[in-house]
Amino acid sequence: MQDLIDSMPFARELGIEVTAATPEEVRGRLAWSERLCTAGGVMHGGVLMAFADTLGAGCAFLNLPEGALTSTIESKTNFFRAVREGHVEGTARPLHVGRSTIVIQTDLSDAGGRRVAQVTQTQAVIGPR
Repeated sequence: MQDLIDSMPFARELGIEVTAATPEEVRGRLAWSERLCTAGGVMHGGVLMAFADTLGAGCAFLNLPEGALTSTIESKTNFFRAVREGHVEGTARPLHVGRSTIVIQTDLSDAGGRRVAQVTQTQAVIGPR
């Protein structure tokens, strides 16, 4: 799974690390860095969304039929707290695996285990050509 993430230049640029990957759950970590922040040393919400989208896409990928591809077609994020240090842990789990879409929920928490954000995304299942 880390090879899949490493094949995505933006995910590689962010420094996303996959720590576990099965079709039932993909886990990852993203270290806080000043370069990923907005004002006041707060990790940018777009970075958190990209982290969740990357883990969610990986989870969807592991649930695809052979030869299919996926792409995010919808995403919704709820933010609960700021990240000013440490790292963010993410866990992506499928809520629905269907023939045409896969819905993933990704929970993000800070280094202290407090919920940072929750992201629900829909991934299209794109059949082989």
